[in-house]
Amino acid sequence: MERKQNTFTLATLMAVLFGLSGHLAADEKVTPGYNTPIPASIMTPNKVETSIGTLAFHDGAPTVETSQKLYDHLNTIRATEVFLNAIPMASLEALRIGHENLGITQSNQVLLFNKLMDSNPLFLTGNTDTVYASAFLDLKRDGPTVVEVPAGMGPTTVNDAFFRFVTDMGIVGPDKGKGGKYLILPPGYEGEVPKGYFVSESTSYTNWFIARGFLKDGKTDSAVQAFEQHLKIYSLAKKSQAPKMVFKSGSGLEFNTVHANDFHFFKEIQPVLEKEPVSFIDPELRGLMASIGIQKGKPFTPNEHMTGLLTDGVAIGNATARALIFQPQDEAAYVYPGRLWKTAFIGGDYRWLIDDGEGGRNLDARSYFFYMATVNTPAMAFKLIGKGSQYAMLDKSKDSVYLNGSNTYKLNIPADVPAKNFWSVVAYDTQTRSELQTGQQFPSRNNQRDNLAQNADGSVDIYFGPTAPEGKENNWIQTVPNKGWFILLRLYGPLESWFDKSWQPGDIVEVK
Repeated sequence: MERKQNTFTLATLMAVLFGLSGHLAADEKVTPGYNTPIPASIMTPNKVETSIGTLAFHDGAPTVETSQKLYDHLNTIRATEVFLNAIPMASLEALRIGHENLGITQSNQVLLFNKLMDSNPLFLTGNTDTVYASAFLDLKRDGPTVVEVPAGMGPTTVNDAFFRFVTDMGIVGPDKGKGGKYLILPPGYEGEVPKGYFVSESTSYTNWFIARGFLKDGKTDSAVQAFEQHLKIYSLAKKSQAPKMVFKSGSGLEFNTVHANDFHFFKEIQPVLEKEPVSFIDPELRGLMASIGIQKGKPFTPNEHMTGLLTDGVAIGNATARALIFQPQDEAAYVYPGRLWKTAFIGGDYRWLIDDGEGGRNLDARSYFFYMATVNTPAMAFKLIGKGSQYAMLDKSKDSVYLNGSNTYKLNIPADVPAKNFWSVVAYDTQTRSELQTGQQFPSRNNQRDNLAQNADGSVDIYFGPTAPEGKENNWIQTVPNKGWFILLRLYGPLESWFDKSWQPGDIVEVK
Protein backbone atom coordinates (compact mmCIF):
# COMPACT_ATOMS: atom_id res chain seq x y z
CA MET A 1 0.00 0.00 0.00
CA GLU A 2 2.75 2.40 0.89
CA ARG A 3 4.54 1.66 -2.38
CA LYS A 4 1.36 2.38 -4.46
CA GLN A 5 0.84 5.70 -2.72
CA ASN A 6 4.42 6.78 -3.47
CA THR A 7 4.08 5.78 -7.08
CA PHE A 8 0.89 7.80 -7.52
CA THR A 9 2.49 10.85 -5.96
CA LEU A 10 5.53 10.67 -8.25
CA ALA A 11 3.37 10.21 -11.34
CA THR A 12 1.30 13.23 -10.41
CA LEU A 13 4.42 15.32 -9.90
CA MET A 14 5.80 14.25 -13.29
CA ALA A 15 2.55 15.12 -15.00
CA VAL A 16 2.59 18.60 -13.50
CA LEU A 17 6.22 19.17 -14.44
CA PHE A 18 5.75 18.10 -18.06
CA GLY A 19 2.36 19.72 -18.59
CA LEU A 20 0.50 16.41 -18.75
CA SER A 21 -1.95 17.10 -15.94
CA GLY A 22 -4.48 18.73 -18.25
CA HIS A 23 -3.78 22.24 -16.95
CA LEU A 24 -1.72 24.74 -18.98
CA ALA A 25 0.79 27.15 -17.56
CA ALA A 26 -0.29 30.77 -17.68
CA ASP A 27 1.91 31.65 -20.68
CA GLU A 28 1.09 28.55 -22.73
CA LYS A 29 -1.59 28.46 -25.41
CA VAL A 30 -3.09 25.58 -27.31
CA THR A 31 -1.93 25.65 -30.92
CA PRO A 32 -4.93 26.18 -33.23
CA GLY A 33 -6.02 22.87 -34.69
CA TYR A 34 -4.48 20.89 -31.84
CA ASN A 35 -5.37 19.92 -28.28
CA THR A 36 -1.99 20.96 -26.89
CA PRO A 37 0.77 23.52 -27.50
CA ILE A 38 2.96 22.44 -30.47
CA PRO A 39 6.59 23.69 -30.58
CA ALA A 40 7.02 26.15 -33.43
CA SER A 41 10.34 24.49 -34.30
CA ILE A 42 8.62 21.38 -35.62
CA MET A 43 6.04 23.25 -37.69
CA THR A 44 6.38 24.39 -41.32
CA PRO A 45 4.82 27.73 -42.34
CA ASN A 46 2.81 27.93 -45.53
CA LYS A 47 5.57 30.05 -47.07
CA VAL A 48 9.30 29.65 -46.44
CA GLU A 49 11.92 31.94 -47.99
CA THR A 50 15.13 30.10 -48.97
CA SER A 51 18.19 30.50 -51.18
CA ILE A 52 16.31 28.67 -53.97
CA GLY A 53 13.26 30.90 -53.70
CA THR A 54 9.91 30.78 -51.95
CA LEU A 55 8.70 27.32 -50.92
CA ALA A 56 4.93 26.95 -50.58
CA PHE A 57 3.05 24.43 -48.41
CA HIS A 58 -0.53 23.49 -47.56
CA ASP A 59 -0.42 22.81 -43.83
CA GLY A 60 3.04 21.24 -44.11
CA ALA A 61 2.49 19.48 -47.44
CA PRO A 62 4.51 21.03 -50.31
CA THR A 63 2.70 22.17 -53.44
CA VAL A 64 3.37 20.49 -56.79
CA GLU A 65 5.48 23.45 -57.93
CA THR A 66 7.53 23.51 -54.72
CA SER A 67 8.06 19.76 -54.87
CA GLN A 68 9.44 20.02 -58.41
CA LYS A 69 11.72 22.86 -57.36
CA LEU A 70 13.02 20.75 -54.46
CA TYR A 71 13.64 17.68 -56.61
CA ASP A 72 15.49 19.79 -59.16
CA HIS A 73 17.61 21.23 -56.37
CA LEU A 74 18.24 17.76 -54.93
CA ASN A 75 19.39 16.43 -58.29
CA THR A 76 21.63 19.46 -58.78
CA ILE A 77 23.36 19.15 -55.40
CA ARG A 78 23.73 15.41 -55.83
CA ALA A 79 25.35 15.97 -59.22
CA THR A 80 27.73 18.41 -57.50
CA GLU A 81 28.52 15.85 -54.79
CA VAL A 82 29.11 13.11 -57.36
CA PHE A 83 31.55 15.38 -59.19
CA LEU A 84 33.50 16.34 -56.09
CA ASN A 85 33.65 12.82 -54.67
CA ALA A 86 34.29 10.95 -57.93
CA ILE A 87 37.18 13.15 -59.11
CA PRO A 88 39.76 10.45 -58.21
CA MET A 89 37.82 7.87 -60.21
CA ALA A 90 37.35 10.11 -63.26
CA SER A 91 40.96 11.27 -63.14
CA LEU A 92 42.45 7.79 -63.23
CA GLU A 93 40.06 6.79 -66.01
CA ALA A 94 41.13 9.86 -68.01
CA LEU A 95 44.73 8.76 -67.53
CA ARG A 96 43.87 5.28 -68.80
CA ILE A 97 42.06 6.66 -71.83
CA GLY A 98 44.99 8.99 -72.56
CA HIS A 99 47.31 5.99 -72.62
CA GLU A 100 44.85 3.95 -74.69
CA ASN A 101 44.71 6.71 -77.31
CA LEU A 102 48.48 6.36 -77.65
CA GLY A 103 48.23 2.60 -78.14
CA ILE A 104 49.17 1.69 -74.55
CA THR A 105 46.55 -1.02 -73.94
CA GLN A 106 48.51 -4.01 -72.61
CA SER A 107 50.40 -4.29 -69.33
CA ASN A 108 53.69 -4.97 -71.14
CA GLN A 109 53.37 -1.64 -72.96
CA VAL A 110 54.95 1.28 -71.14
CA LEU A 111 54.77 5.00 -71.83
CA LEU A 112 58.35 6.11 -71.16
CA PHE A 113 59.29 9.77 -70.95
CA ASN A 114 62.84 9.11 -72.08
CA LYS A 115 63.44 12.79 -72.71
CA LEU A 116 61.34 13.93 -69.72
CA MET A 117 57.80 15.28 -69.70
CA ASP A 118 57.51 18.58 -71.49
CA SER A 119 54.45 20.84 -71.59
CA ASN A 120 52.76 19.24 -74.62
CA PRO A 121 50.64 16.65 -72.76
CA LEU A 122 47.77 17.63 -70.50
CA PHE A 123 48.79 15.84 -67.31
CA LEU A 124 47.86 17.06 -63.85
CA THR A 125 50.97 18.70 -62.32
CA GLY A 126 53.34 16.30 -64.03
CA ASN A 127 56.99 17.03 -63.40
CA THR A 128 59.82 17.83 -65.77
CA ASP A 129 62.45 16.39 -63.48
CA THR A 130 62.15 12.60 -63.30
CA VAL A 131 61.95 9.93 -65.98
CA TYR A 132 58.36 8.67 -65.86
CA ALA A 133 57.51 5.09 -66.81
CA SER A 134 53.74 4.64 -66.91
CA ALA A 135 51.62 1.54 -67.53
CA PHE A 136 48.15 0.17 -66.81
CA LEU A 137 47.37 -3.23 -65.33
CA ASP A 138 44.14 -5.04 -66.18
CA LEU A 139 43.67 -7.66 -63.47
CA LYS A 140 40.29 -8.71 -64.86
CA ARG A 141 41.83 -9.65 -68.19
CA ASP A 142 45.26 -10.81 -67.03
CA GLY A 143 44.64 -12.03 -63.47
CA PRO A 144 47.46 -11.70 -60.91
CA THR A 145 50.16 -9.54 -62.47
CA VAL A 146 53.88 -9.39 -61.79
CA VAL A 147 55.91 -6.18 -61.85
CA GLU A 148 59.69 -6.53 -61.77
CA VAL A 149 61.27 -3.17 -60.90
CA PRO A 150 64.93 -2.36 -61.46
CA ALA A 151 67.33 -1.38 -58.70
CA GLY A 152 67.82 2.32 -58.05
CA MET A 153 64.28 3.43 -58.87
CA GLY A 154 62.91 6.59 -57.35
CA PRO A 155 59.44 6.67 -55.78
CA THR A 156 57.27 4.20 -57.70
CA THR A 157 53.63 3.47 -56.98
CA VAL A 158 50.61 1.39 -57.95
CA ASN A 159 47.17 2.98 -57.46
CA ASP A 160 43.76 1.42 -57.96
CA ALA A 161 40.97 2.79 -60.17
CA PHE A 162 39.88 5.24 -57.46
CA PHE A 163 43.45 6.45 -56.96
CA ARG A 164 43.72 4.52 -53.70
CA PHE A 165 47.14 3.34 -52.65
CA VAL A 166 47.98 -0.29 -53.49
CA THR A 167 51.75 -0.47 -52.99
CA ASP A 168 54.98 1.46 -53.25
CA MET A 169 58.04 0.18 -55.08
CA GLY A 170 61.60 1.37 -55.50
CA ILE A 171 63.30 3.50 -52.87
CA VAL A 172 60.10 3.95 -50.83
CA GLY A 173 58.86 0.38 -51.32
CA PRO A 174 59.70 -2.89 -49.57
CA ASP A 175 62.56 -3.55 -52.02
CA LYS A 176 64.16 -0.32 -50.64
CA GLY A 177 65.62 0.59 -53.99
CA LYS A 178 67.34 -2.76 -54.52
CA GLY A 179 64.81 -3.90 -57.11
CA GLY A 180 62.39 -6.77 -56.71
CA LYS A 181 59.34 -8.68 -57.89
CA TYR A 182 55.86 -7.49 -56.96
CA LEU A 183 52.64 -9.42 -57.37
CA ILE A 184 49.38 -7.48 -57.68
CA LEU A 185 46.28 -9.60 -57.01
CA PRO A 186 42.79 -8.80 -58.30
CA PRO A 187 40.00 -7.99 -55.83
CA GLY A 188 38.66 -11.01 -53.96
CA TYR A 189 41.43 -13.29 -55.20
CA GLU A 190 41.25 -16.75 -53.60
CA GLY A 191 43.85 -18.66 -55.61
CA GLU A 192 47.30 -19.80 -54.61
CA VAL A 193 49.84 -17.08 -53.89
CA PRO A 194 53.41 -18.09 -54.81
CA LYS A 195 56.38 -17.13 -52.66
CA GLY A 196 59.18 -14.81 -53.66
CA TYR A 197 57.05 -11.71 -54.33
CA PHE A 198 56.03 -8.57 -52.53
CA VAL A 199 52.27 -9.17 -52.61
CA SER A 200 49.39 -6.67 -52.62
CA GLU A 201 45.69 -7.15 -53.34
CA SER A 202 43.95 -4.33 -55.20
CA THR A 203 40.34 -3.28 -54.70
CA SER A 204 39.89 -2.80 -58.47
CA TYR A 205 40.77 -4.51 -61.75
CA THR A 206 42.31 -1.43 -63.35
CA ASN A 207 45.54 -0.26 -61.71
CA TRP A 208 48.05 2.40 -62.65
CA PHE A 209 51.78 1.76 -62.39
CA ILE A 210 53.87 4.92 -62.30
CA ALA A 211 57.63 4.85 -61.80
CA ARG A 212 60.14 7.66 -61.49
CA GLY A 213 63.76 7.36 -62.46
CA PHE A 214 66.28 9.98 -61.35
CA LEU A 215 68.50 12.05 -63.59
CA LYS A 216 72.21 11.37 -63.41
CA ASP A 217 74.48 14.31 -64.19
CA GLY A 218 71.32 16.03 -65.43
CA LYS A 219 70.68 13.31 -68.03
CA THR A 220 68.00 10.66 -68.48
CA ASP A 221 70.24 7.94 -69.96
CA SER A 222 70.83 5.86 -66.85
CA ALA A 223 67.16 5.73 -65.82
CA VAL A 224 65.99 5.01 -69.37
CA GLN A 225 68.46 2.15 -69.68
CA ALA A 226 67.33 0.67 -66.36
CA PHE A 227 63.69 0.72 -67.43
CA GLU A 228 64.30 -0.67 -70.90
CA GLN A 229 66.56 -3.46 -69.71
CA HIS A 230 65.04 -4.47 -66.38
CA LEU A 231 61.41 -3.34 -66.02
CA LYS A 232 59.05 -6.24 -66.70
CA ILE A 233 55.28 -6.46 -66.35
CA TYR A 234 53.40 -9.68 -67.16
CA SER A 235 50.55 -11.93 -66.12
CA LEU A 236 51.59 -14.50 -63.52
CA ALA A 237 49.90 -17.13 -65.68
CA LYS A 238 52.33 -16.27 -68.51
CA LYS A 239 55.43 -16.22 -66.34
CA SER A 240 57.23 -18.77 -68.50
CA GLN A 241 56.35 -16.98 -71.74
CA ALA A 242 56.03 -13.35 -70.77
CA PRO A 243 55.52 -11.04 -73.76
CA LYS A 244 58.38 -8.75 -74.71
CA MET A 245 58.23 -5.31 -73.13
CA VAL A 246 57.32 -2.43 -75.45
CA PHE A 247 58.40 1.10 -74.59
CA LYS A 248 56.79 4.07 -76.34
CA SER A 249 58.29 7.52 -75.88
CA GLY A 250 55.86 10.02 -74.42
CA SER A 251 58.24 12.95 -74.70
CA GLY A 252 57.03 15.62 -77.10
CA LEU A 253 53.63 14.00 -77.66
CA GLU A 254 50.35 15.87 -77.41
CA PHE A 255 47.68 13.94 -75.49
CA ASN A 256 45.11 14.48 -72.75
CA THR A 257 44.87 12.70 -69.39
CA VAL A 258 42.68 15.25 -67.58
CA HIS A 259 39.03 14.46 -66.77
CA ALA A 260 36.16 16.62 -68.04
CA ASN A 261 34.68 19.50 -66.06
CA ASP A 262 31.31 19.44 -67.84
CA PHE A 263 28.49 16.95 -68.40
CA HIS A 264 30.91 14.52 -70.07
CA PHE A 265 32.36 13.87 -66.61
CA PHE A 266 29.44 11.55 -65.83
CA LYS A 267 30.05 9.59 -69.02
CA GLU A 268 33.67 9.12 -67.95
CA ILE A 269 32.77 7.44 -64.67
CA GLN A 270 29.96 5.21 -66.03
CA PRO A 271 32.30 2.67 -67.73
CA VAL A 272 34.42 2.48 -64.58
CA LEU A 273 31.39 1.32 -62.60
CA GLU A 274 30.66 -1.26 -65.29
CA LYS A 275 34.14 -2.78 -65.23
CA GLU A 276 34.89 -2.77 -61.52
CA PRO A 277 33.33 -4.99 -58.82
CA VAL A 278 30.37 -3.49 -56.98
CA SER A 279 32.50 -3.36 -53.81
CA PHE A 280 34.91 -1.00 -55.57
CA ILE A 281 33.22 2.04 -54.00
CA ASP A 282 31.13 2.28 -50.84
CA PRO A 283 27.31 2.15 -50.81
CA GLU A 284 26.98 5.87 -50.03
CA LEU A 285 28.83 6.97 -53.14
CA ARG A 286 27.13 4.29 -55.21
CA GLY A 287 23.83 5.63 -53.89
CA LEU A 288 24.71 9.21 -54.84
CA MET A 289 25.56 8.07 -58.35
CA ALA A 290 22.41 5.97 -58.63
CA SER A 291 20.29 8.93 -57.52
CA ILE A 292 21.27 10.77 -60.71
CA GLY A 293 20.99 7.70 -62.96
CA ILE A 294 24.51 6.24 -62.90
CA GLN A 295 24.38 2.61 -61.77
CA LYS A 296 26.29 -0.54 -62.62
CA GLY A 297 24.40 -2.69 -65.11
CA LYS A 298 21.99 0.07 -66.18
CA PRO A 299 22.20 2.55 -69.07
CA PHE A 300 22.85 6.18 -68.25
CA THR A 301 20.18 7.97 -70.29
CA PRO A 302 19.08 11.21 -68.60
CA ASN A 303 16.30 13.14 -70.33
CA GLU A 304 16.75 16.72 -71.48
CA HIS A 305 15.55 18.20 -68.19
CA MET A 306 17.81 15.97 -66.09
CA THR A 307 20.76 16.66 -68.39
CA GLY A 308 20.31 20.38 -67.70
CA LEU A 309 20.31 19.79 -63.95
CA LEU A 310 23.42 17.58 -64.13
CA THR A 311 25.16 20.15 -66.30
CA ASP A 312 24.42 22.81 -63.70
CA GLY A 313 25.53 20.53 -60.86
CA VAL A 314 28.87 19.66 -62.46
CA ALA A 315 29.51 23.35 -63.22
CA ILE A 316 28.99 24.14 -59.53
CA GLY A 317 31.20 21.18 -58.58
CA ASN A 318 33.98 22.30 -60.89
CA ALA A 319 33.84 25.84 -59.49
CA THR A 320 33.87 24.44 -55.95
CA ALA A 321 36.94 22.30 -56.64
CA ARG A 322 38.73 25.37 -57.97
CA ALA A 323 37.73 27.36 -54.88
CA LEU A 324 39.10 24.58 -52.66
CA ILE A 325 42.47 24.86 -54.41
CA PHE A 326 42.88 28.54 -55.11
CA GLN A 327 40.93 30.05 -52.19
CA PRO A 328 41.04 27.42 -49.40
CA GLN A 329 39.23 28.24 -46.16
CA ASP A 330 40.94 25.43 -44.25
CA GLU A 331 43.98 26.86 -42.46
CA ALA A 332 45.53 23.37 -42.59
CA ALA A 333 46.01 23.94 -46.33
CA TYR A 334 48.85 26.37 -45.60
CA VAL A 335 52.35 25.15 -44.81
CA TYR A 336 53.41 28.17 -42.77
CA PRO A 337 51.31 30.44 -40.54
CA GLY A 338 50.64 33.80 -42.16
CA ARG A 339 52.11 32.78 -45.51
CA LEU A 340 50.64 31.56 -48.80
CA TRP A 341 52.53 28.34 -49.54
CA LYS A 342 50.09 25.41 -49.59
CA THR A 343 50.52 21.72 -48.94
CA ALA A 344 49.38 18.94 -51.26
CA PHE A 345 48.11 16.63 -48.52
CA ILE A 346 45.87 18.61 -46.19
CA GLY A 347 45.98 16.80 -42.86
CA GLY A 348 49.10 14.83 -43.78
CA ASP A 349 47.20 11.59 -44.46
CA TYR A 350 47.18 9.88 -47.87
CA ARG A 351 43.75 8.44 -46.96
CA TRP A 352 42.47 11.92 -46.03
CA LEU A 353 41.31 10.64 -42.66
CA ILE A 354 40.76 13.11 -39.83
CA ASP A 355 42.40 12.02 -36.56
CA ASP A 356 43.15 8.61 -38.07
CA GLY A 357 39.50 8.15 -38.96
CA GLU A 358 37.84 9.25 -35.73
CA GLY A 359 36.76 12.44 -37.47
CA GLY A 360 35.81 10.65 -40.68
CA ARG A 361 37.24 11.52 -44.07
CA ASN A 362 38.17 15.03 -45.13
CA LEU A 363 36.27 15.01 -48.42
CA ASP A 364 37.28 18.57 -49.34
CA ALA A 365 40.96 17.73 -48.86
CA ARG A 366 40.61 14.70 -51.13
CA SER A 367 38.86 16.74 -53.84
CA TYR A 368 41.51 19.47 -53.45
CA PHE A 369 44.35 17.01 -54.05
CA PHE A 370 42.96 15.05 -56.95
CA TYR A 371 41.68 18.07 -58.85
CA MET A 372 45.27 19.23 -59.23
CA ALA A 373 47.45 16.13 -58.88
CA THR A 374 47.93 12.43 -59.52
CA VAL A 375 49.64 9.58 -57.66
CA ASN A 376 48.61 8.70 -54.13
CA THR A 377 51.25 7.29 -51.81
CA PRO A 378 52.27 7.59 -48.16
CA ALA A 379 55.71 8.57 -49.47
CA MET A 380 54.27 11.94 -50.46
CA ALA A 381 52.45 12.52 -47.17
CA PHE A 382 54.55 10.97 -44.42
CA LYS A 383 57.82 12.14 -42.94
CA LEU A 384 60.44 10.05 -44.73
CA ILE A 385 63.87 11.57 -44.21
CA GLY A 386 66.01 11.27 -47.34
CA LYS A 387 63.31 9.30 -49.18
CA GLY A 388 60.05 10.03 -50.92
CA SER A 389 59.10 13.55 -51.91
CA GLN A 390 57.51 16.68 -50.54
CA TYR A 391 55.66 19.48 -52.29
CA ALA A 392 54.55 23.04 -51.73
CA MET A 393 52.25 25.04 -53.99
CA LEU A 394 52.08 28.79 -54.50
CA ASP A 395 49.57 30.66 -56.68
CA LYS A 396 49.74 34.21 -55.31
CA SER A 397 52.39 36.86 -54.84
CA LYS A 398 53.32 38.08 -51.38
CA ASP A 399 50.53 40.69 -51.52
CA SER A 400 47.91 37.90 -51.97
CA VAL A 401 47.25 38.64 -55.64
CA TYR A 402 46.97 35.85 -58.22
CA LEU A 403 50.08 35.45 -60.38
CA ASN A 404 49.74 37.15 -63.77
CA GLY A 405 51.77 36.05 -66.77
CA SER A 406 52.14 39.66 -67.90
CA ASN A 407 54.23 40.58 -64.86
CA THR A 408 57.75 39.73 -63.75
CA TYR A 409 58.31 38.04 -60.37
CA LYS A 410 61.16 36.72 -58.28
CA LEU A 411 61.27 33.75 -55.90
CA ASN A 412 64.20 33.28 -53.52
CA ILE A 413 65.24 29.71 -52.70
CA PRO A 414 67.46 29.96 -49.61
CA ALA A 415 70.75 28.07 -49.37
CA ASP A 416 70.97 24.53 -48.05
CA VAL A 417 67.76 23.31 -49.64
CA PRO A 418 66.70 20.20 -47.67
CA ALA A 419 66.66 17.81 -50.64
CA LYS A 420 68.98 14.81 -50.75
CA ASN A 421 68.30 14.07 -54.43
CA PHE A 422 67.24 17.35 -56.05
CA TRP A 423 64.82 20.26 -55.89
CA SER A 424 62.86 21.93 -58.64
CA VAL A 425 60.28 24.61 -59.37
CA VAL A 426 57.71 23.92 -62.08
CA ALA A 427 55.11 26.38 -63.42
CA TYR A 428 51.55 25.24 -64.19
CA ASP A 429 48.51 26.63 -65.96
CA THR A 430 45.59 27.47 -63.64
CA GLN A 431 43.11 26.22 -66.25
CA THR A 432 44.52 22.78 -67.08
CA ARG A 433 46.61 22.26 -63.92
CA SER A 434 49.19 20.93 -66.38
CA GLU A 435 52.60 22.34 -67.25
CA LEU A 436 52.46 25.93 -68.47
CA GLN A 437 52.81 25.97 -72.27
CA THR A 438 55.30 28.63 -73.32
CA GLY A 439 58.25 29.04 -75.67
CA GLN A 440 60.31 26.93 -73.24
CA GLN A 441 60.27 23.16 -73.61
CA PHE A 442 60.32 22.75 -69.84
CA PRO A 443 58.58 25.45 -67.74
CA SER A 444 60.83 24.71 -64.78
CA ARG A 445 64.17 25.03 -63.09
CA ASN A 446 66.02 22.11 -61.50
CA ASN A 447 69.16 22.35 -59.41
CA GLN A 448 70.60 19.16 -60.97
CA ARG A 449 69.67 19.77 -64.60
CA ASP A 450 70.12 23.54 -64.93
CA ASN A 451 73.16 25.72 -64.48
CA LEU A 452 71.57 28.05 -61.94
CA ALA A 453 73.33 31.22 -60.87
CA GLN A 454 73.71 31.48 -57.09
CA ASN A 455 73.74 34.52 -54.88
CA ALA A 456 76.66 35.26 -52.55
CA ASP A 457 74.81 33.64 -49.63
CA GLY A 458 74.25 30.41 -51.58
CA SER A 459 70.59 31.13 -52.27
CA VAL A 460 69.06 31.02 -55.74
CA ASP A 461 66.64 33.52 -57.26
CA ILE A 462 64.12 32.12 -59.77
CA TYR A 463 62.52 34.67 -62.10
CA PHE A 464 59.13 34.43 -63.81
CA GLY A 465 57.84 36.62 -66.62
CA PRO A 466 57.14 36.83 -70.36
CA THR A 467 60.78 37.80 -70.99
CA ALA A 468 63.92 37.06 -69.02
CA PRO A 469 65.46 39.85 -66.95
CA GLU A 470 68.83 40.75 -68.41
CA GLY A 471 71.52 38.31 -67.30
CA LYS A 472 69.02 36.00 -65.54
CA GLU A 473 68.23 33.64 -68.43
CA ASN A 474 69.47 30.51 -66.64
CA ASN A 475 67.23 31.24 -63.65
CA TRP A 476 64.14 32.23 -65.66
CA ILE A 477 60.79 30.47 -66.22
CA GLN A 478 58.73 31.98 -69.02
CA THR A 479 55.07 32.93 -68.51
CA VAL A 480 52.26 33.83 -70.91
CA PRO A 481 50.88 37.40 -70.82
CA ASN A 482 47.47 37.66 -69.14
CA LYS A 483 47.46 33.94 -68.27
CA GLY A 484 47.23 32.67 -64.71
CA TRP A 485 49.83 30.29 -63.38
CA PHE A 486 51.06 28.66 -60.19
CA ILE A 487 54.13 26.73 -59.12
CA LEU A 488 55.06 23.59 -57.26
CA LEU A 489 58.28 23.38 -55.31
CA ARG A 490 59.46 19.77 -55.23
CA LEU A 491 61.97 18.25 -52.84
CA TYR A 492 63.08 14.70 -53.59
CA GLY A 493 64.68 13.04 -50.59
CA PRO A 494 63.44 15.71 -48.14
CA LEU A 495 65.55 16.36 -45.05
CA GLU A 496 64.73 17.28 -41.45
CA SER A 497 64.90 21.05 -41.94
CA TRP A 498 61.92 20.77 -44.30
CA PHE A 499 59.80 18.96 -41.76
CA ASP A 500 60.74 21.10 -38.76
CA LYS A 501 60.31 24.20 -40.98
CA SER A 502 63.66 25.68 -40.01
CA TRP A 503 64.20 26.04 -43.78
CA GLN A 504 61.51 27.91 -45.68
CA PRO A 505 61.28 29.09 -49.29
CA GLY A 506 60.78 32.77 -49.95
CA ASP A 507 57.61 34.41 -51.23
CA ILE A 508 57.00 35.35 -54.84
CA VAL A 509 57.38 39.11 -55.18
CA GLU A 510 56.69 41.25 -58.21
CA VAL A 511 59.71 42.91 -59.79
CA LYS A 512 58.82 46.42 -60.97
